[in-house]
Amino acid sequence: MADEQTATATLDAHAIVNPSRRATAPALDIDHQRDVLARLKRIEGQLRGIRKMIEEPRLCIAILQQLAAAEAAIGRVSHVILKFHVEKCVPHSITQGSDEHSESLAELVDIVDRFSR
Repeated sequence: MADEQTATATLDAHAIVNPSRRATAPALDIDHQRDVLARLKRIEGQLRGIRKMIEEPRLCIAILQQLAAAEAAIGRVSHVILKFHVEKCVPHSITQGSDEHSESLAELVDIVDRFSR
């Protein structure tokens, strides 16, 4: 139980929140935080492996395959966070009034534009 509370406190300290948002804006819940952090740890391992492949050296095609896998994993992390944002943060902003809603929609359009490049 103490370990779980420690883990929760650690995760809460890393909550992903837009600094311009009010403190009442939703951040990733504990399940999403754990999922995203686990994914990022796996990606860190992939990147260490890629660095080692380059130091050894390994064939370019093998390195490129691993880079593509790491990029796809990062894309999946982005998707998890974007999905949470659309399902939780945007609806929350609707309840906060037109200024908050307009800002949230503008941010959503901006981030979708960045992902589409």
